[in-house]
Amino acid sequence: QYKSRGARLVSRDEAWGAELVVKVKDPLPDEVALLRSGAVLFTYLHLAANRDLTRRLLDADVIALAYETIRNRDGSFPVLAPMSEVAGRLAVQIGVALLQKDRGGKGLLLGGVPGVMRGRVTVIGGGIVGVNAVRVAHALGAEVDVLDIDLRRLTYLYDIFHGELNTLFANPANIERSVTTSDLVIGAVYLAGRRAPTLVGERMVRAMDAGSVILDVAVDQGGCVETIHPTTHADPTYIVHDVIHYGVTNMPGAVPRTATFALTNTTLPYVEKIAALGVEAAVAADESLAQGANVWRGSVAHPGVAESLDLPHTPLPK
Repeated sequence: QYKSRGARLVSRDEAWGAELVVKVKDPLPDEVALLRSGAVLFTYLHLAANRDLTRRLLDADVIALAYETIRNRDGSFPVLAPMSEVAGRLAVQIGVALLQKDRGGKGLLLGGVPGVMRGRVTVIGGGIVGVNAVRVAHALGAEVDVLDIDLRRLTYLYDIFHGELNTLFANPANIERSVTTSDLVIGAVYLAGRRAPTLVGERMVRAMDAGSVILDVAVDQGGCVETIHPTTHADPTYIVHDVIHYGVTNMPGAVPRTATFALTNTTLPYVEKIAALGVEAAVAADESLAQGANVWRGSVAHPGVAESLDLPHTPLPK
């Protein structure tokens, strides 16, 4: 199928030795070693929570452009958005399954039935992940709290859901009250290029009911829950204080057909621009793409990554 469209199938070494390498997830250490000096790597990187990968990319003398930090003037993240939509919707779908008794959960139907209390969902962060998680949880009939520090965003969410959810300012008191009384907690915090702040402490987790579920989509950026750590699709969950934790770092990988089309719809125009103009000219011509530069030939080019890892920041060459 690929050949019929003009693609040439090559060895792993030859693929990684190309001038431009386009990927989905961050590279493995042995893959970084295959990159040629000056190569362009275009993928999700999440370097703010990965000092080792950052150091390897710096030492490899490559240009690493991160999907997740490409940012438009209006503050939107065009390449992060489709995967955030998938992850937000998937978070509730997975959470519903984990709440089942046969999966170790408390045996609760999130939407309830007539005569029975419905479940409670807390979504921390009202961005793209958050709004998509809220959409699914609300549609299932759950009682939903969404917390954010942007009152305009909370007003928007209140309006589009016709006041049928609780929109709360994300201060410590509101976070603790919502988390400790919820059946499903979804972390949906994102700060461009920076490590996610810890908003849910271990004390809050300990106060949750046994069999409750925490699913932290922000785990790629270090997580906003103190007790979260990265997991895999093969072994996605673990238990802390009788609470199920889900920390898969590539949630959309569970639905690859949907995720692939959603991602390539947004990445292909950037790939074509880099291939046609060269990376230096492409970045100079497109300020959104320039925001994606995380590592540039031995230097950290993104201020958020530099701040999170306490490394020197070097602006892009003019």
